Amino acid sequence: MTAPRYDRPDPAEFAPNYAGYISKVPDGDLVRGLEEQHEQTMALLSGVPEAKGSFAYAPGKWTLKQVVGHMMDDERIFAYRALSVARNDSRPLPGFDEKEYVQFAGFEARAWADLLAEYRVVREFTLALFGTFTPDVWLRRGNVNGYDASVRGLAFHLAGHELHHLRIVREKYLRLSSTP
Repeated sequence: MTAPRYDRPDPAEFAPNYAGYISKVPDGDLVRGLEEQHEQTMALLSGVPEAKGSFAYAPGKWTLKQVVGHMMDDERIFAYRALSVARNDSRPLPGFDEKEYVQFAGFEARAWADLLAEYRVVREFTLALFGTFTPDVWLRRGNVNGYDASVRGLAFHLAGHELHHLRIVREKYLRLSSTP
């Protein structure tokens, strides 16, 4: 049997509305996959000029800076959820409203380079945390926003969520092919 971080989570390990995100995550070592994803994301976003950071592809859509900020917020929250479940915290974890988070974050006022530097640190924290989890921890479960989730399910969400947003960044913000 492979280690749990190599195995795709069962549907009972995450919220049903996250199945699309999780289906996008390649098979294999999740932590190594997150490292590779980080390198690819930084390569893609590092080439974006400052002015493009304030671009929104349609009225009412987030700017590119807001999308990157949202990806960081989501990663922080899901890494915290994974930490809480990993530490066997039995208290239910609350949800969050991503639209309010973006509205009050002030991402637009930030320099593009500063957002990318912060993204780098956020992912490094996540990788350091996930690198400490033993096989039994990956399978530990807790209550997250009203659903049962495993550490593995939360980690797969995090990877799939970023893949989802990077596809949108390529196709709608940068007008690139959707292939990684």
